Amino acid sequence: MAKDKHDDIRPATRLVTGGRRPEWTGAVVNPPVWRASTHLYEDTAALKEGKKGNRDGRFFYGRRGAPTQWALAEALTELEPGAAGTVLYPSGVAALSGALLAVLKPGDVLLVTDNAYDPTRTMATGLLKRFGVEARFFDPLDLDAFADAFCDRTRAVMLESPGSLTMEVCDVPAMAAIARDKGAVSLLDNTWASSLGFAALKHGCDIAIQALTKHVGGHSDLMMGSATAAEPWHTRLRRTAQALGHVVSPDDAALATRGLRTMGIRLRQETESALALAEWLETRPEVGKVMCPMLPGSPGHELWKRDFTGGCGLFSFLLTTDDDAARARFIDALDLFGIGYSWGGFESLALPVDPAFDRTATPWPPAGWAGDKALAIRLSIGLEDPDDLRADLERGFAAMENT
Repeated sequence: MAKDKHDDIRPATRLVTGGRRPEWTGAVVNPPVWRASTHLYEDTAALKEGKKGNRDGRFFYGRRGAPTQWALAEALTELEPGAAGTVLYPSGVAALSGALLAVLKPGDVLLVTDNAYDPTRTMATGLLKRFGVEARFFDPLDLDAFADAFCDRTRAVMLESPGSLTMEVCDVPAMAAIARDKGAVSLLDNTWASSLGFAALKHGCDIAIQALTKHVGGHSDLMMGSATAAEPWHTRLRRTAQALGHVVSPDDAALATRGLRTMGIRLRQETESALALAEWLETRPEVGKVMCPMLPGSPGHELWKRDFTGGCGLFSFLLTTDDDAARARFIDALDLFGIGYSWGGFESLALPVDPAFDRTATPWPPAGWAGDKALAIRLSIGLEDPDDLRADLERGFAAMENT
């Protein structure tokens, strides 16, 4: 991207200023909601001219968006150093599938981290397999085994750091460098940290993917995803998304842009509260292991300190009991924590998770941790007072003892 007068401003400021072009906002602060499927041309000459350009900021047809979507995409691009552009998708899973379909073809091999989000695994072993792509899973903490996993058909590597259930932080810069050296594309699901907490392209990745449903939306009221890249991958992403008919509604784009403006302060508060609760959970006799990247002793914590500039409120912990009914009593007793999928919203959530069912290349839990049948709980820490959340978790632990 060409350097402009805003290149030196800091991320917190970019959250406020990104995408607010005067030609898109007019006399108001926020880009208006442009609800439009049809874009009109002045005459047939203009219609013919409109087909010559395919970029944000140029009206064509509703599938290519309008100022509401363009403003969000531009704001996300400005947060990712080295990016040429961002493509929006109707969900995080759509962003994952759209990005993978943009880089893979029949006969290719895709390497997938063993701590990947379940829909990513399902996509790799289902949809992509039907399209003739072979998926192979690797240990995210074993660089040597990762390097050895490549073959002459390996086209892409799907990374996720931290893993959204087990929270391992892998050496993304090293893995991206290995992939590039071997002629493969590196894609990173960067939803946990977002570009605020981890600059994916700057650390060597080719494509950075986010579920905007989470931190960017921030209010549990929209579904959306994004993929951000430099060239030539941005153009490949864009054309593939258009071929698949991917488009986001202007109303959801407006909500996501609103959420983006406050994402920085929300993430700071959620991270601070999550770390305090993770430290407290380490002291509980009912807890065998806390998996929180910001916490010393968690897998990859040193890499998190080296590479990341922020965290978030999502982490997991293992119970010392193998009693699934006790885990259910713990979660059911919680009042402030909702029970539901997703994370990154203003409200806290608790979810029973069983990572062993989603591992192919590595056992779970790792050797030396709590018993082989240890049960896990994932927490998404929101904006409630952490002392109130701690009291709620204490109620959960008390309920575990009541049979």
